[in-house]
Amino acid sequence: MDSLGWDAADVILFTGDAYIDHPSFGAAVISRTLEARGYKVAVVPQPNWRDDLRDFRKLGAPKLFFAVTSGAMDSMVNHYTASKRLRSNDAYTPEGRFGYRPDYAVKVYSNIIKDLYPDVPLVIGGIEASLRRLTHYDYWSDSLKPSILIDSRADWLVYGMGERPMVALADAIKAGATKEQIMGIPQIGYCSDMMPDDDFFDLHSYEDCKRNKIAFAQNFNIIEREANVLNPMKLVEQVGDKYVCINPPYPPATEEEMDDIYALPYTKMPHPRYKGKRIPAYDMIKFSITTHRGCFGGCNFCTIAAHQGKFIQSRSVQSIVSEAEKLKNLPDFKGNISDLGAPTANMYKMGGKNKEICAKCSRQSCLFPRMCKNLDNSHAALLDLYDQVSKVEGIRNAYIGSGIRYDLFLNKDGYIDDTSKAYLETLIKDHTSGRLKVAPEHTQDNVLAAMGKPSFRLFEILRDKFDQIVKANGLKYQLVPYFISGHPGCGMRDMEALSKKQKLRGLYMEQVQDFTPTPMTVSSVMYYTGLDPKTLKTLFVERNIEKKRRQKSFFFN
Repeated sequence: MDSLGWDAADVILFTGDAYIDHPSFGAAVISRTLEARGYKVAVVPQPNWRDDLRDFRKLGAPKLFFAVTSGAMDSMVNHYTASKRLRSNDAYTPEGRFGYRPDYAVKVYSNIIKDLYPDVPLVIGGIEASLRRLTHYDYWSDSLKPSILIDSRADWLVYGMGERPMVALADAIKAGATKEQIMGIPQIGYCSDMMPDDDFFDLHSYEDCKRNKIAFAQNFNIIEREANVLNPMKLVEQVGDKYVCINPPYPPATEEEMDDIYALPYTKMPHPRYKGKRIPAYDMIKFSITTHRGCFGGCNFCTIAAHQGKFIQSRSVQSIVSEAEKLKNLPDFKGNISDLGAPTANMYKMGGKNKEICAKCSRQSCLFPRMCKNLDNSHAALLDLYDQVSKVEGIRNAYIGSGIRYDLFLNKDGYIDDTSKAYLETLIKDHTSGRLKVAPEHTQDNVLAAMGKPSFRLFEILRDKFDQIVKANGLKYQLVPYFISGHPGCGMRDMEALSKKQKLRGLYMEQVQDFTPTPMTVSSVMYYTGLDPKTLKTLFVERNIEKKRRQKSFFFN
């Protein structure tokens, strides 16, 4: 700040991750976005919350506001396994060292800031804040918690992909806007002493949800419905004598807006302060390129749609090609893009054929229990993108490391359309580094229905197609399936049946995880309530940690 001649920063952002100036990390994207609008942004990564709090004091107070994120993961998911055992490492810390962020990091950082600077506005955001914006089940305390706005004492909460609301907040605070004026900004949350006077959906109170699990399930149905429509309502939830208000989000980002975000001058490197220390999470993404945001798959255990939205927001081919060309300037780049992908890699430029139908739709998934007839699932745009990136001088391989949805190109009769076979063949032959990872998640229909996933029969068809393509091209590639044990609806007999499936013989079964209930998912509501929130019918839930371990053990028999 001294060398830049700043007397103070406009915004000071605290993050639970090491700072990596790469668009895969929210702190970098928000900082670069604000910087591009002329704001002076300072970032304090992994502040020490256990000493004299000098990390929170050293930059003084910002002119506009403090911002807080726990990082790229919820801090409790980062810290604990599904068995609630403490992890021994942290991929977002130099050398993978553990212990550089607190449990419930957003709450801890925010309360420190509010104690030190009670009159300076505080904005919270990122995954942890976004997915805890309303009453939610917290697996690690086995309890319902109110909106994180209550426990953090934050003035404002930004949920989802926060570039536009963060700029709007900065502009409003700089202009001296009143609290009432700021309360009109889309995609933010705040606490009020009064019920709002505009249109909103009045949810059951936090206290009602604690008393009645059905009230919590009903709330979640409304929250999820509003997260999956193009024109959602404001949501209001009473907590004690306060009202938590969540404004509707901005519309899905346009292609031009997406291109602008990824054209910002990221160095794509960890900050020099780390002096070459290895940051495991950086190793995974340093040569990756994000093609789009959002996911319309609607898996019940997944938080992507709740954070990024259901509607796909894609970058232009030229924007992606331009980023591929710049990779050549990075140290150690050998010509291999590690991942040309997104939450679901093969949803690039997909969406509804008739947008008016989409505007009226409230389905959680465009794929389950069957593909929407209005969905344009052609892979033609994606095949063209792969072709254009592969033509970039210096790019030897563009691998797809992200997951794919095979129900976008396969159904019970085989390939869905003319682009389906071409896509799978191109994916395997040209964009797989030796292992194609897919996520059937389970084999039993009753469990798959509880997960919101398609029939295992589609995976069996995929394996046949994969084997044919690999054999025809003389490749020694592996198909690697992901599975989840311990999901609501899954019992020991279901796991035993899974272990005996013939179509899994000879496959590498390393990608196995025990279900972890995370805030703001259908599956977590199932776990807490023992109900299917859609039907309110009872559902078997394995809560015994030892029995959950036994379920997982079937994968390794």
